[in-house]
Amino acid sequence: MKNLETIWTGAAAQGQTLKEYPRPGMVRRHWINLNGMWDYLITDSRILPWQFYENENFPFDGQILVPFSPEAPLSQVNRQLLPDETLWYSHIIQLPENCLDRRKERLLLHFGAVDQICSVYINGKFAAYHKGGYLPFHTDITDFIAEDLTISILISVHDFSDTSYHARGKQQLKRGGMFYTAQSGIWQTVWMEIVPNDYIRDVRTTPDFDEGLVRMRVRTVSRHISDAAAQGTQTPPPSTFSDHTNPEDPASIICKVYPPVLLDADGLKEELCAGEILTAVIKPGKEAVLSIPEEEQKAWNPKEPWLYPYSLEFGSDRILGYFALRKCDVQMADDGYPRFFLNNQPYFQSGVLDQGYWPDGLYTAPSDEALIYDIRAMKELGFNMLRKHGKIEADRWYFHCDRMGMLVWQDMPNGGSDYHHWFVTYLATLFNWMRIPVKDIHARLLSRTDENGRQEYIDDIRDMIKALYNHPSIVTWVPFNEGWGQFSTKKVTDFIHRLDSSRLVDSASGWFDQGCGDINSLHYYFLGLPVPKSDRVLALSEFGGYSLRLPEHSACKNVYGYKKFTTSEALTDGFSRLMESTIVPSVKKGYSAAIYTQLSDIEEETNGLITYDRKKVKMNPLIVQKWNAKLKKSLKN
Repeated sequence: MKNLETIWTGAAAQGQTLKEYPRPGMVRRHWINLNGMWDYLITDSRILPWQFYENENFPFDGQILVPFSPEAPLSQVNRQLLPDETLWYSHIIQLPENCLDRRKERLLLHFGAVDQICSVYINGKFAAYHKGGYLPFHTDITDFIAEDLTISILISVHDFSDTSYHARGKQQLKRGGMFYTAQSGIWQTVWMEIVPNDYIRDVRTTPDFDEGLVRMRVRTVSRHISDAAAQGTQTPPPSTFSDHTNPEDPASIICKVYPPVLLDADGLKEELCAGEILTAVIKPGKEAVLSIPEEEQKAWNPKEPWLYPYSLEFGSDRILGYFALRKCDVQMADDGYPRFFLNNQPYFQSGVLDQGYWPDGLYTAPSDEALIYDIRAMKELGFNMLRKHGKIEADRWYFHCDRMGMLVWQDMPNGGSDYHHWFVTYLATLFNWMRIPVKDIHARLLSRTDENGRQEYIDDIRDMIKALYNHPSIVTWVPFNEGWGQFSTKKVTDFIHRLDSSRLVDSASGWFDQGCGDINSLHYYFLGLPVPKSDRVLALSEFGGYSLRLPEHSACKNVYGYKKFTTSEALTDGFSRLMESTIVPSVKKGYSAAIYTQLSDIEEETNGLITYDRKKVKMNPLIVQKWNAKLKKSLKN
């Protein structure tokens, strides 16, 4: 496979990118970015952690550029981690003198994502364990730090990729076709922040568009340290998570909400926090209702993505965040079909399947500007929605969707054992066209026989929703795709609705529909487009997949796609014929969303609107814009 470079590759290779604040929805002032060169070692033996600390000249394999996985060219490693191997990271940080007051402050170590299972050691002591290759986690490392503020970080990583039941998305050790190079290890930003002993743990915001208000719940962590402990005469107690549900607890949080703004890529800044429109006192762990003054109410939508900055003060802790007033639901339209509504108006969602792969960084975009490019390029083509497929993206990607006005359907990355493609792809396509229902009770055929794998999936989807809950751009959760690891669909759908009643659920994207959820979701690549009678909203959640390989912009010689073309003009004409004959007429038959496959080429799969290196749009942009405009107009007429 040929290494392709994007316009951001050079700067990324020199460590000049991915320096932005990694959590734009909860901003603190004091933080340290740890991206950069780390020592690494890949071994098939289980080296014990203390061996690293006992041997000052430990023989590392070399250095890796974090946060790029070892399989990514930008990592400077270019080696596939195998299921029976261990990937070790080592990094030493010297904090500036007097930057941390141990009596009053804590130091938190954050990982955006580490694929798949990792253990963290600080100065030779075990500090944290995490399982889940797509989810953020953090740990308090204050008590492990040396007196001179030296921090030695050691991380061990195991990744079973597609040989086990863990969530893996489209990763595969033997890449090919619609499955891509597996990646492992650290693939999102590593960072630290300094917080007070009592600090804000997380915030949950739920807008109520009809009532012009937002419901906010703030949870905190308290660490009560006695004078003796502060002086080092006894071991301090561990930090305790607290909802402060005791009504006699004097703790309170001051919340100030500021006028809505259109954010730029720099995100929240103190200068935006002036002239508050409301102030409230919030009890930690208790949901508060914040009513927005009527004259200050501005709806979030793709054309005007208004966001409300807010500040929270809890003792000496202060954070900045944002929320939006928006509503996305299903209502009965005047034409007699259930339709997607945005802010109580019918709204056709014209989307693109977005898998978030890059030729230089694999799962990791080479820069923040690269993330912005993908979103902006799709908006310029007339799309208003992205379906993040088989992947949970870095938090800044959702932030950019929030501020730029891009709706998001979020997949839960698929897992399970090896897929039976004769059943879940080929036979399922035929069943889908013939409208033959298939129950999800066939655990072996749907690759979900392992009870631990099913429970891990439930845990992961809970944590995904928790991590992404505050992003107003996300309007739909997609738990299952094309039967890959599908199980107990109705129970999973009900579970998601309990976790988040404010969003829609596309229970089974493509086929194996179980009659539950908010959306009747179909894929259309071959045969004909079914138009089922449904009391749920109809969505064409994948279609197209038209392929054009441009040799100078392609990573592989093999070509994978659902209909092949040889020129940009022929590809554009084929797309136009499909839109005119099938997709646009489907709107009058009840379809309320259409998602084209896909945003970019990926390795052998050359069915992107843009090339894998993001250097060329493969269709005539004006023609794509025209058909997107017709889709949206069809719903209004």
